[in-house]
Amino acid sequence: MSALMLDGKKLAAELIDNLALQVAKRVQQGKSSPALAVILVGSDPASSIYVRNKRHACERAGIHSLMYDLSEVTTQEVLLALISELNRNNAVHGILVQLPLPSHIDSTLVLESIHPHKDVDGFHPYNIGRLAVRLPDMRSCTPYGVMRLLALAHDDLKGKHAVVVGASNHVGRPMGLELLMAGCTVTTCHRFTVDLAAHVARADILIAAAGKPGLVRGEWIKLGATVVDVGINRLEDGRLCGDVAFDVAAERAAWITPVPGGVGPMTVAMLLENTLRAVSKADALLG
Repeated sequence: MSALMLDGKKLAAELIDNLALQVAKRVQQGKSSPALAVILVGSDPASSIYVRNKRHACERAGIHSLMYDLSEVTTQEVLLALISELNRNNAVHGILVQLPLPSHIDSTLVLESIHPHKDVDGFHPYNIGRLAVRLPDMRSCTPYGVMRLLALAHDDLKGKHAVVVGASNHVGRPMGLELLMAGCTVTTCHRFTVDLAAHVARADILIAAAGKPGLVRGEWIKLGATVVDVGINRLEDGRLCGDVAFDVAAERAAWITPVPGGVGPMTVAMLLENTLRAVSKADALLG
């Protein structure tokens, strides 16, 4: 068996082109273009690349991006004051704070300070809570992007056994909630899980999101499974790899995501989709 590719780059491009049409239609109707404020604190190289990619995607979709590049020594109080100002600004529809933040800043406090309706990353407890009770609003971008990818391979996920490797607040936990909402039987594995290989071997749907290169061995993959690798890790030689040993896994799986070019582009597309949703909600609130 040789797995078919779940091409996130191609799907994301299609979604962004569609978003551009929706934004253009808004403008033709005399409505405002969506505006996304992106806050970067410090000069982490990976974060700078992510922010640049998001800015380019915004330009392609016709979304106005407001960039706030703050120095590494920016205080928590200054950052919170900026977010408060953006929360009050009706011309700003979405707010994204690029993670990770410097160690002297409380990331949880910062993310909770963003108004839930402007939380286009979908990290606010309000939005995670709505997902937990099956009333999703702003959905976490990476898990929602994974669900859109899975729709390429499966018309219906009901009854599938889904295994999520990783239990982070930003990916693993909301990923499990998304899969539950889709009717899957979900197992979440984490650092205390005993016999990871046995859990992986039972997965019809495997989502690897631990951030550890090659953690999931290819021979563990169930024949015919769908494998989505959220991990993106840089090796010492500069190459990027995921959490799954790709070559062997691709011989056993029916569908698999490449790394890079799988989940990453979908995360950006879902960010823009959330921003368009945010401006639509703002229209309704402002009448």
